[in-house]
Amino acid sequence: MNFVGKRIVVLGAGVSGIAVALILQQEGAQVTLSDTRPRDQLKQNVASLEKAGVLLRLGDQSPALLSAADYLVLSPGVSIYNPLVEEAKTREIVVMSEIEVAYHLCRVPMVAITGTNGKTTTTTLVGEMFRKAGIQTAVGGNIGDALSKEVRDVQPGGAVVAEISSFQLEGTIDFRPHIAAILNITPDHIDRHRTLENYRAAKERIFARQTAQDYLILNYDDPAVRAMAEKAAAQVFFFSRRQSLPAGIFVDGDILRIRWKEQDVSICSVADMKLFGSHNVENALAACAASYLYGIGAPDMAAVLKTFAGVEHRIEPVAAVDGVMYYNDSKATNPESSIKALEAFSGHIILIAGGRDKNTDLTEFMKLAAEKTDALILLGEASVRFAKAAAEQNVREIHQVADFSVAVQLARKLAKPPQVVLLSPACSSYDMFNNYEERGKHFKELVHSLAYK
Repeated sequence: MNFVGKRIVVLGAGVSGIAVALILQQEGAQVTLSDTRPRDQLKQNVASLEKAGVLLRLGDQSPALLSAADYLVLSPGVSIYNPLVEEAKTREIVVMSEIEVAYHLCRVPMVAITGTNGKTTTTTLVGEMFRKAGIQTAVGGNIGDALSKEVRDVQPGGAVVAEISSFQLEGTIDFRPHIAAILNITPDHIDRHRTLENYRAAKERIFARQTAQDYLILNYDDPAVRAMAEKAAAQVFFFSRRQSLPAGIFVDGDILRIRWKEQDVSICSVADMKLFGSHNVENALAACAASYLYGIGAPDMAAVLKTFAGVEHRIEPVAAVDGVMYYNDSKATNPESSIKALEAFSGHIILIAGGRDKNTDLTEFMKLAAEKTDALILLGEASVRFAKAAAEQNVREIHQVADFSVAVQLARKLAKPPQVVLLSPACSSYDMFNNYEERGKHFKELVHSLAYK
């Protein structure tokens, strides 16, 4: 796809939108960046765009914005159900996501990873394994910088490893990673995608354009993901934490083991991994699968697994206060992710949860909370519904508080060794924070203030 001379409208002045607008302008396109927010409400500085020649249309958005446009590029925060997107399709304007632009600018093989949970850890692990093997590697997409920015500097012989969200996949056209992975599928973002079927279909777009020369890594233990193999043109490589596989990667006793095309490779033991929790075993299996299919050896994979301690905001150890360890799991923005966090501990958890409610089913989450927690502290817009669901599952001690400061202070009052305090919200952060990173950092600041008093 050639962008030179094309008239392109970019919707959404977030990190990805600003990055792709500047890049497309540099590629020779005539770019207009539009956002419903006026300039004084933008979180990002757009002065560099104006200097580069990008036209800004901020505040009001009307169909006139699309006059004479060749392409409409969507930031991840802009839904395909946006009225301007519908209007663009009516006018036969090509609509694409920022990662579609990145794909057309990329000159090296791409590894793309999606799923409801575990994307960031798995993507980061793959990037570390590639770098350990001496490969120039850019990591981006739904983490770090915009993918369209990351791919431009990677030279032939290098690789791109991308975390891809369902939002980003909505607007793909030709997107074809050489290696794709789907980690799991559980209900999430239904407010955006409208139905679980739409959400699953968005995830499946990651392999829609693959051929028999490509690879698709699927979670054998997730029935919905396993069934996707029937739709795949690529070579399917399964991973399993629970079962021995005739082909793929699995846990054999305590060893991560690969069987593939007459090869039998042992990587390391689960006990040797620095990451903890069954969900991280799954993430490690998927990361090793991608690395193996790319040609990386077991020693480099094992070296990373033995030293990688995890990503920020995902069951991240913060500090010990009065002999009680505090963990930041702000990245758990849905109940399934929080379930994985609870499963990582043997019990005696003081759990802090709540935020903006996604209206997902809470039954299994609260059943496990009843088993694993000694107290549940709830806050945010979801606190009332969460408290009701917790009471229905006989969670033994439930508190509702007004804000994070009160929640952390109450946790300190309640917690005694060998208990742990875990922030794992099972909700998005948008009722109180701009994103889960901001929420996690605030929690860590509050914990550190306790630790150093």
